[in-house]
Amino acid sequence: MRMRVRSARRRRLTVLVATVLAVVVPLTACASLPESSAPEALGTINREPTSEGPPPPVANRDPDLLLRDFLQATADPANRHLAARQYMTPAASTQWDDAAGTVIVEKPDTLRESRSGDKANYLIRARKVGELSADGGYRPNDDIPFVENKIELTKINGEWRIDELPDGVVMDSTAFFKSYRRYVLYFIDPSGNMAVPDLRWLSVPKAQLAQRLLASLLEGPQPALASVLRSQLTPPIALRGAITKANGDPDGVGIGLGGVKIDFTGASALNPRERELLAAQVVLTLSSADILGPYVLLADGKPLDERFAANGWSVADVQQFNPAAFARNQTGLHALRGGGLVQIAENGGINPAPGYFGGVNNLQSATLSPDGQFVAAVAEAGRPPGVPSRTLMVGTYGGNAFPVAEGFTITRPSWTADGSAAWAVVDGDRVIRAVTDRGTGNVSVQNVDISGLTAASSATAPRLPITELRISRTGVRAAMIADGRVYVAVVVPQPGGKLALTSALPVGVGLSTAAVSVDWLDADTIIIAREGNVDPVSTVSVDGSEPTPLTSQNLTAPVRSVSASVDHQYVADSRAVLELTSAPDQGQPYWREVPGLGANAIPVLPG
Repeated sequence: MRMRVRSARRRRLTVLVATVLAVVVPLTACASLPESSAPEALGTINREPTSEGPPPPVANRDPDLLLRDFLQATADPANRHLAARQYMTPAASTQWDDAAGTVIVEKPDTLRESRSGDKANYLIRARKVGELSADGGYRPNDDIPFVENKIELTKINGEWRIDELPDGVVMDSTAFFKSYRRYVLYFIDPSGNMAVPDLRWLSVPKAQLAQRLLASLLEGPQPALASVLRSQLTPPIALRGAITKANGDPDGVGIGLGGVKIDFTGASALNPRERELLAAQVVLTLSSADILGPYVLLADGKPLDERFAANGWSVADVQQFNPAAFARNQTGLHALRGGGLVQIAENGGINPAPGYFGGVNNLQSATLSPDGQFVAAVAEAGRPPGVPSRTLMVGTYGGNAFPVAEGFTITRPSWTADGSAAWAVVDGDRVIRAVTDRGTGNVSVQNVDISGLTAASSATAPRLPITELRISRTGVRAAMIADGRVYVAVVVPQPGGKLALTSALPVGVGLSTAAVSVDWLDADTIIIAREGNVDPVSTVSVDGSEPTPLTSQNLTAPVRSVSASVDHQYVADSRAVLELTSAPDQGQPYWREVPGLGANAIPVLPG
């Protein structure tokens, strides 16, 4: 039985969330939902503490242990980090600006610098894991490896309290992952045909989650995506009244059954397509957060769409916008073997692909378009040294092909979701798109502007050469390997129909060896193969969070290539092509060899 990595991951997150809620809910109570039509900005929804409030600091605590407790308490953002402020003197609590930034650290050391009578000075030193922006966006650590904060403590009524500390929040990573959960907001791609995930990390009680997610949607995408993604929830669209259950009950919204009712002021002016896109954003966002439908959506008090007036919207009603619908492999497994493209039949038979690509023996890499109608491949031309010997070939599956670009090196091609263009990197620094006119069959080559990547002032900006580039199935992001490091960049439209790559975010920053191959697992997760035999294959979210090593059982280093879809994951190691599977009797994942392909084959999937 094939293992679905994403499903297993979500099961683990469900268990984690259940544990988190068991800890967080007793400390907080539901705040009253606003009745005004104006949307609440992210972070302004005040999560009032219970009548008992958060637990106070442990009595008679030594200062070093008090500081460790403080780093745990900072993971509760309720009521402007009230839990953490209890560890401070009144003056320090008044002066401390918790909105100055949030840093997540691991293995903090509390180093005493001095202690005399009622005064103590400590240095908190910890490895920086990442940062959390005010809108919930996560960024992994990529520049400053350690954080050092000087803390001064004093005794008040016999108890140690923090008297001086830097502004901003520093929290221990274990507390962060217990208190916060990753949520997905959905916005619309430039074509208006697909929803695109925008990841946020939030700590909010379930009863306030729907309100918080809608407030975040109304605020719009994160800055790096703001110029690319569209949203139907922009002014003058706003929330009209309180969010309730489908029957109008304002209590327990989003908890268990009962659905959700949301009224949008200004939405009556939208045309039918715009209303459908608004519904897609709301339904996909809420459903991904386990807020169950039906979703009763109103426009100025009337049904957003009369078709769903009686029963409300469901996920199936907006499935055509769900990026998961574009992530499944529709053409089956192919591979490169002996320099030619072969197809692996369901019965295990291996046959040469029809046409040009199955009849040659000089292909170095290849990719099929998502619908299986086109192939892009890199061929070795066998030219003498000093002359570009690699050729990018584009053609139809089962038909002919023709050269569109040459270079000393050309990366594995990557198709857009609609099959209109194949991307590749020539000689490590020239990103191109081979755009196919399906009406005429003509192919034009366009350069992609990467100046926004290489001109970045940060020391962590991608350094050439680019050795792998894979376009996401939404077309909005690109995963790439540059100088052995993995990045996720944003694809930004430019005047005249051109494109640029910008805002490269380092992901997988904890990898100790160079990455050699990358592919998209789904719309918000990539899979990485790297050098070495310790956890050579792993997954990571597009924001750099949740790095997860996959099993190495049956793998023989080095892993040379990885190809993935949401339901199938393949690698090529030193001896075979293998698929990630799960034993029916044990459920434990392992890599199973695809028989008959041999040691030098490379798996080929659409995308």
